[in-house]
Amino acid sequence: MSEMENENAQERTEQATPKRQREAREKGQVVRSRELNTMAIVLAAAGGGLMFGSDMLGRLAQMMRQSLTLDRTQAMNSHALYSALSHAAWQAVLAVVPFMITVSIAALVASVALGGINFSSDALGFKWDRLDPIAGIRRVFSMNGLMELGKALAKFILVSGVAVILLWQQIPGLLGLGEQSLLPALGHMGHMLGWSFLLLSLALVVIAATDVPFQIWQHAKRLRMTRQEVRDEFKETDGQPEIKNRQRALQREFANRRMMEDVAKADVVVTNPTHYAVALSYDGEKMNAPRVVAKGKGPVAARIREVAREHHVIIYSAPPLARAIYFHSRVGDEVPAALYVAVAQLLAYIYRIKSGDTDPEVDLDLSVPSSMTLDQPRSEPRE
Repeated sequence: MSEMENENAQERTEQATPKRQREAREKGQVVRSRELNTMAIVLAAAGGGLMFGSDMLGRLAQMMRQSLTLDRTQAMNSHALYSALSHAAWQAVLAVVPFMITVSIAALVASVALGGINFSSDALGFKWDRLDPIAGIRRVFSMNGLMELGKALAKFILVSGVAVILLWQQIPGLLGLGEQSLLPALGHMGHMLGWSFLLLSLALVVIAATDVPFQIWQHAKRLRMTRQEVRDEFKETDGQPEIKNRQRALQREFANRRMMEDVAKADVVVTNPTHYAVALSYDGEKMNAPRVVAKGKGPVAARIREVAREHHVIIYSAPPLARAIYFHSRVGDEVPAALYVAVAQLLAYIYRIKSGDTDPEVDLDLSVPSSMTLDQPRSEPRE
C-alpha cells in the first residue's frame, strides 16, 4: 500500500460506535454548549426580574427602612441589634430566593439539556498536559480556537447591535423621566430596563440556536473512528477468529454431548446402516408427532449407534427412511409430515418388540415418498 493510500485509510471517516460513545461518556466527553447555558441563565434572570423584581425590591427597601430607623436604645442593646440584623438578613434571603431558584433551575436544565446528566471521575482528574504552555498556545491558534474567537466576535456584534437599537427606541422614554417625580420615575425606569434586558437576552437565542448544532457536529467529529479502529473494536467485541472457532467447537461439543444424552432415552435409532443414523423419540402425552432427538453421519453416526447399544436402544436399518429424516429434518424438530406413516409403522413395530409380541428379525416395508428420497435438502439442516 502506498503512503497516500495508508494516509487515507487512517482518516477518521467512520461514525463512532456505541462502545466508543459509551467510553467517551465515561470519560466525561459529552455534548455541552456554553452559549445555551448563557442564554438560559440570562433569559431566566430577565424573566425572573420582571416577575419577582417588584416584590424583591419592595422587600429590600422595607429591610433598609427598618434597619435605618433603629432608635438609640436598640442601637446600644447588643441583643436587640442582633435580633434586628437577623430579621433583616432573613428578609433579604426571602426577597432573593424566588429569583435565585428560577436562575438555578434554568442553569441546571440548560447544562443537561444536550449531554444529559453525567458524572465522570476522569473528567475531574488532574492532567499535567493542561499546564503545557506550548499545547495551550496551539489550542488558542487551532481551528477550534479560531471558531471560538469568531463566535465571540459574532456574539459581541449581535448583542451590541440589538442594544443600540433598543437604546435608540427608548430615547423618548428616557428623556421623559426628567419630567416625572422621583418614585414614579424610578418605577418607570425599572420597567423600561426590565423589558429592555429581556429583549436584549432574546438575541442570545440566535447564538444558542447556531451553537447547539455546531457543538453536536463537533462532538460527533471528535469521536469519529478510522476503519482500522472499527475493525479492531469489532474483533475485541466479537473475539478473535481463533477464539470464535474455539467457541464454535465447544458449542458443537456441548451440542453433541446433549444429543448423545438424548440418544440414551430414544425409542429407536434408524440407520443407513453405516453412513447415517437418526434417533427418534415419541411421548404421546407431550408430543404431537415423533421427534428427532439426534442425527449424524460418519463418526457421529457411529457414536450414536454405540450409545444406543450401551443403553439397549433398538437399532433398525432402514436406509431410505434414515436418509429422508436426516436430510429433511433438524434435531429437535418433529419428523416431516410426509414420513408420518412410515415412522408410525416403525414405532408400532418397536413397541411390539419391547412388549414381546413380535419377532425382532421381521423386515418392515417402510415406504418413503419419492419427494423425500433426494439426498440434498432444500436448505442445509443443522445437526
